[in-house]
Amino acid sequence: MDLGIKGKKAIVCASSKGLGFGCAKALAEAGVNLTMCARNEANLLKSKNELLKFGIEIKTAAVDITSINGQNEVLKLCPKPDILINNAGGPPPGLWSDWDQSDFIKALEANMLTPIALTKAVLPKMIANKWGRVINITSKSVKAPIPALGLSNASRTGLTGYVAGTSRQVASHNVTINNLLPGSHYTDRIKMLEKNAASKSDITIEKVRENNHAKIPSGRYGTIEEFGATCAFICSIHAGFIVGQNILLDGGEVFSTL
Repeated sequence: MDLGIKGKKAIVCASSKGLGFGCAKALAEAGVNLTMCARNEANLLKSKNELLKFGIEIKTAAVDITSINGQNEVLKLCPKPDILINNAGGPPPGLWSDWDQSDFIKALEANMLTPIALTKAVLPKMIANKWGRVINITSKSVKAPIPALGLSNASRTGLTGYVAGTSRQVASHNVTINNLLPGSHYTDRIKMLEKNAASKSDITIEKVRENNHAKIPSGRYGTIEEFGATCAFICSIHAGFIVGQNILLDGGEVFSTL
């Protein structure tokens, strides 16, 4: 399927690896020119070089996208994006008693206020162009809260509420805002969690993986390629009627009718 977005410009946050890279790769395959950012410059340049084979233009910024300086640098490289993919690592797990106000402020800044700031910065240009796509990578915990991830539950749910209203305000301009809610995908984070679980339980990593797969109706982890393909479709000319939605990519792990 021709996604109809060849030649458009996209900012893809935290795109040196994992789900962000999966989205960048899928957009690159569709012919979208990229502005990629991540904290680790070496990983970022490695990912850039991998995507240059698609014959697109790629700009990079080794920044912390949750900082104002980082946001300004990325927006300076791509002041008029057609597509914005918001993405940032989640806050650490813990108990309710572990967190104070500063922990919540940090989580809100990374997973709610940063995507809101970037969205506000690009919406005027998208509205003027009568075309735009904003996608926020959030989490399945928005749909089914994870007890140990209270900071993530709170901050990402706040972003979801913002999108619910704002997406309806800009939809008439052919600008859509939607959220992708990943479940368990085979990324470096999953590998780290498997290693930690194996060490704590004194079992093999393979056994941890087998146990995790058993909890997912699909019987496996998702891939970054699957995630990226979904992201690219939501960015396409064919998805203009999808507005303010929270799309689960979890292999059926979240048991919910709606």
